[in-house]
Amino acid sequence: MLFLLFQLGTDRYAIDARQVVEVLPPLAVKRIPLAPSSVAGLIDYHGLAVPLVDLGRMATGRPAQSRLSTRIVLVDYPDPRGGSRLLGLLAERVTETLSRDAADFQPSGLTPADARWLGPVATDLQGLVQWVQLGDLLDEELQALLFPQAEPA
Repeated sequence: MLFLLFQLGTDRYAIDARQVVEVLPPLAVKRIPLAPSSVAGLIDYHGLAVPLVDLGRMATGRPAQSRLSTRIVLVDYPDPRGGSRLLGLLAERVTETLSRDAADFQPSGLTPADARWLGPVATDLQGLVQWVQLGDLLDEELQALLFPQAEPA
């Protein structure tokens, strides 16, 4: 399996590359007043407004730093109502991929209730890397905010 790597602080994380639509440079962000702090805002992706979540703020309470390697990772977020929705993830040090067998990742034994998205871990010469489970990234309240159901006509 191929994974896209990024960092939160000094820790490494991986996203299944099959869920990645595109890796974008930093773009203009439309801020959303009164949105939760982890919601950076909206970006324009080929005429479509796509919600952007700051993974640094979500995981550590600090916004992603503006670095040359800070990117927007556009992913197919699995919609619990079926299908998928585009979601932008703002992440630091998006510079590498990792090829590993899924079986190389083992349960960490530590999964905080508010961070169910922290999946199993694998180790390599650089240390531990944790697999981000995109389907568990957004709680129900955040899903409803970012992906409201269409109103009946």
